[in-house]
Amino acid sequence: MSLRTKLAEFGFESNDDYDHALRCLFGQELTHLRVLHVDGTAGRRKTAFAQALGRALDFPHILYNDFSAEEDIAAPQPIVLDDGSLGVPESAPSGFERVMTEACAYSEAAQTLLILDQLQAAHFSDQARLYHFAMKREWNSPSGAATANAKNLVMVLISEQALYHSLAKCSYRVWTDAQRAYLDYRPADFGLGPEAQAFFSSLSGVCLALEAAPTPSEFANVVDDLLHRARSEEQIRQSLFGRIETLERARLYAPELAPPLRNLLGELERLLGADEVSLGD
Repeated sequence: MSLRTKLAEFGFESNDDYDHALRCLFGQELTHLRVLHVDGTAGRRKTAFAQALGRALDFPHILYNDFSAEEDIAAPQPIVLDDGSLGVPESAPSGFERVMTEACAYSEAAQTLLILDQLQAAHFSDQARLYHFAMKREWNSPSGAATANAKNLVMVLISEQALYHSLAKCSYRVWTDAQRAYLDYRPADFGLGPEAQAFFSSLSGVCLALEAAPTPSEFANVVDDLLHRARSEEQIRQSLFGRIETLERARLYAPELAPPLRNLLGELERLLGADEVSLGD
């Protein structure tokens, strides 16, 4: 089974092939930790890719930290000293500190994927610490030091802004959002003949106007809706909104969408008319 197929099974669809990227990542000399920088347009597909990748590669441990998530701060707890007395209260480690320590511990014996999401919300000092960790495999925190096994640990970085330069330089970057993959779809891929090419081209024109990037299954569902259920511009709008996850509803009613949407309805009517004549014959 191809990596692309396995990624789709775990929730990430794409026309891109990531086999070469992973061969490069895992084939490099281990002078530092393997770091994968998942780049792409804003949205959830970068996170979905990272999660699906860990499962597709059968990693026993997949750890995740979102720097943009609000975190409850636990009250400092007193430390019990060896003589039974109470020392100065210490704050509980943050979720970031915990996940880093856990990643080191798990990597000692098993493959571990550490996903660090929304790094643009992290303090610069944290990105600098991550660079030191990637190069030295050592994580130092108030609770102690931990060491990662470079053979087992892969660190995945996701950010909506540019990474700290040094951290980016030690990473292997992949792009996860194939924005115009749907332009390569052909009628034959969906069981249709060449007579449907104009219909496909007009549907791609609507996607361009919407700045939408439907995945293969989303595109297939839209095509199925249009061929069997949609018979008006409003119904086409609803099918597009219902099937494409990242589509902004306001764009469906923008004035610039009217011409390509009208053209799509015309091509749909011509295609269905041609089918009816063919069936009648």
